[in-house]
Amino acid sequence: MRATLLVLLAPALAAAQEPDFAKAQVETVKIAGSVSMLVGMGGNIGVSMGPDGAFLVDDQYAPMTPKIKAAVAALGPQPVRFVLNTHWHGDHTGGNEPMGEAGVVIVSHDNVRKRMSTEQFLSLWGEKVPPSPPKALPVVTFADAVTFHVNGDEVHAFHVPPAHTDGDAIVHFKRADVIHMGDTYFNGMFPFIDVDSGGSVDGMIAAADRVLQMAGPATKIIPGHGPLATREDLKVYRDLLATARDRVAALVKAGKTSDEVVAAKPLQDMDAKYGQGFIKTDVMVKILYAGMKK
Repeated sequence: MRATLLVLLAPALAAAQEPDFAKAQVETVKIAGSVSMLVGMGGNIGVSMGPDGAFLVDDQYAPMTPKIKAAVAALGPQPVRFVLNTHWHGDHTGGNEPMGEAGVVIVSHDNVRKRMSTEQFLSLWGEKVPPSPPKALPVVTFADAVTFHVNGDEVHAFHVPPAHTDGDAIVHFKRADVIHMGDTYFNGMFPFIDVDSGGSVDGMIAAADRVLQMAGPATKIIPGHGPLATREDLKVYRDLLATARDRVAALVKAGKTSDEVVAAKPLQDMDAKYGQGFIKTDVMVKILYAGMKK
């Protein structure tokens, strides 16, 4: 994986693994129509650029904002008008404050604003995440869905039941046939499931199933982390999650403790392919166990 795909899930984690923003580069992947993907330090960004301005899905970390704006400017002269956050984690919302200060309209599901407004706790790392500054908070929120008509496209954002968190939004660029899944999809690696924020593996699988129903053979899928994907890639990921869930669930049903489940190595055969990212294989087992016991 490229160093620029480093997965850091909230500002509070930076002390443990400080990203080097000075060296980080932003790569632009043109996808279809007005839509591109920006790969930098943090979650993948979706961009629609056209006469109505730039529409962004997520904005990585605040120190990345000048580089992100430069990458957007290379796509067209129009300013950034909207940022839609797929969930609350800092590697997707860290740029909200400088974007908001510049007059960009920030949009999210209701629960994203709620979580960003109050202190959060990530028990997997024992880390507290402080409330975000007022300018970083979404100013438009929605409960179920919202549609933008920009740059000749119909951009439909919809909430899915708790998956990665309880505030996940999936964004469908209908004309371009591109879907941004946020962190409901980690392509090529085990995902982080934020159980403390209401996430669950069943919800992750359900989110994948919903997109699989929407996607066609030509649909391009932007994951929260990892390379641009196809419907076939997403199906592999969905089946990976289902297999991992079922293996851990069998051990939980047998009355094993968390340490015993980890020691049983139920996902060991997946380690070489999926356990080399930020979420290591034993950590994935712990996440699945915690979610099933909660």
